[in-house]
Amino acid sequence: MNSSRHMNGALRRSAFFLLILFLGLWLAVPASANSFRNWWQEIIQDFIAANDVPSYEWELINEDSKWAARAGLQVLSHRGDFYLIAGRTPNPPSFPFVPGDSKIWGDVWKSEDRGESWTRILETNDAEHWPARAYFQALKKGRYMYVIGGQNFKTVPNECPPFVPDCPAVVPTSDFFNDVWRSRDGVHWEQRTADAGFAPRAGLSAVVHRRAMYVMGGSVNDDEAIVAGAPAREYFNDVWKSYNGKRWIRVTENAPWQARAGAVVVSKGRYMYLIGGEDGFVCEPLPFCEPPYFNDVWRSVDGRKWEQMTPAADWVARPGHQCVVVLDKIACFGGFGLLSNPMDVWTSRDGADWKQVSESPWNATDPSMIKYDFDALVVSDGFRGSKPKIYTFGGDRETFDFADPTNYLNVDNDVWRFSPPVD
Repeated sequence: MNSSRHMNGALRRSAFFLLILFLGLWLAVPASANSFRNWWQEIIQDFIAANDVPSYEWELINEDSKWAARAGLQVLSHRGDFYLIAGRTPNPPSFPFVPGDSKIWGDVWKSEDRGESWTRILETNDAEHWPARAYFQALKKGRYMYVIGGQNFKTVPNECPPFVPDCPAVVPTSDFFNDVWRSRDGVHWEQRTADAGFAPRAGLSAVVHRRAMYVMGGSVNDDEAIVAGAPAREYFNDVWKSYNGKRWIRVTENAPWQARAGAVVVSKGRYMYLIGGEDGFVCEPLPFCEPPYFNDVWRSVDGRKWEQMTPAADWVARPGHQCVVVLDKIACFGGFGLLSNPMDVWTSRDGADWKQVSESPWNATDPSMIKYDFDALVVSDGFRGSKPKIYTFGGDRETFDFADPTNYLNVDNDVWRFSPPVD
């Protein structure tokens, strides 16, 4: 659920450059030039504000985008534009009830104005490009956008035994993918491989790090909380690497972190950081059990050797969250909570020590307003990228209360921005 959307040492270099330039001009300009000095003071103040995540503010950019409300989507920033790809939209309740019944998308939408408006540039069509999917990964590397893995949703006839009452006519199932596709424009896609070598999976984590694409974790088969019965859900903790999306190398078969899905991996400096996730959706008996979620943090230079930064971060364990790198910090927010979704935003420089900087992502006043399985990316604006902004797209707020006939409506198609204050 992430990519190489971040700033590294550029911010510190920008700060140093700005400081030297400011001091030089300050000494060179006569004291009478107060307007010039005031102008530079405003620049310095803006720069300081932009480097202070607690001062960031949430702004709704588009409340109702043209694309259908969805979760399990991916969004990339490519050549200055946003590309929103695929995802899952819950279908209205049917009779007989089909758990997880969803429309799976294979479309692509483009925005040339940072999410304010959108144009569909690719229709869902399994025969002409990659099959529709959700809970996959999309990466931006060089001139290309990549689509990797994921799952769909379908129903198959149920083999009901004779004379069994209330036997459903169909049962839900999914196909899982391990194919890789790439595109320069979001319209024309090239299949790099139909089988990348790693097991087909959804909820995988992926990142571009040191010029290579890494894939790790994820799961295959549906969770019994959604689709009961065999085959059982299987989790992974392997790590794979590719430079071109076609040839993949297994870096390690069993990383030291526990097998999981729904984790986030980001690249910051020399390291990749693996953060959070889950190895199941529910626990019993509620509310006294501990959900099977993670809040540990691990880092690695090469995906082979891993170092645990903390076994339990200060934030509540969760899957479905997002983490991005901004202002040389990892910022994490959102995610699914079994009883209520977590209302917080946390930052860390090293993955070990975390600081809470907000209690209201998306200006939320209630846990029901917190999203999971959304996507987020960072866009660097301002002088040499000194004002990075975080954008979020869509997401899920369902509670999986199958007795609630309106629960399926809690999926979003909005765009938000988390950024420095605007004067």
